[in-house]
Amino acid sequence: MSEIVSPPTPELQTAPSPHSAATAPCSDPAPAPVPPVGKPSHSGSWPRDLLVSLAISLFIILFLYQPVRVEGTSMLPHLEDQDRLFINKFVYRFESIQRGDVVVFLYPRDHTKSYIKRVIALPGDRLRIDHGTVYVNGRRLKETYVPARFRDDRSVAEMRIPKEECWVMGDHRNISSDSRDFGPVPISLIYGKAAFVYWPVDQAGVVR
Repeated sequence: MSEIVSPPTPELQTAPSPHSAATAPCSDPAPAPVPPVGKPSHSGSWPRDLLVSLAISLFIILFLYQPVRVEGTSMLPHLEDQDRLFINKFVYRFESIQRGDVVVFLYPRDHTKSYIKRVIALPGDRLRIDHGTVYVNGRRLKETYVPARFRDDRSVAEMRIPKEECWVMGDHRNISSDSRDFGPVPISLIYGKAAFVYWPVDQAGVVR
């Protein structure tokens, strides 16, 4: 931070009194009051502040977040076809993946494609699906994000999720192609967490 130095105030001199010759010398007169120096104006700094703010915002968007477009309806009702959203590309460098996270990953069978699904089970979890009802570590999973009309009756025999892999599924279970079809997803293929929808505007908000 630069130090702000007030400009020096010129010395003030007073003319001798016309009656001083007839009287004995007296003490020097008190100096005239000096008006306070006003604070320097910062009105010209707002363009710089605006540019700095824009630069920071651009850095966050380009390096921390990535815009993506949803293609398909496997994540209905929370994400619709052609929704635009930002994904956080660095969040999993500082925290672990959690059950319920909506993540974007490279399709295990074709790394030129990306999928967006919800994390259901983590490495080491015991998973079982009985006619559409999901059990993790022996407990029924409360999936409030899956409406009754989107449920199905598929089953998966109990299995343990391998180390460094996650089980993912779409919220629209009737049509979703997910870990029930291609198996658990290596964590190394997950490259972002869905953060918030920015388009269309009437559906903008945090992804839950």
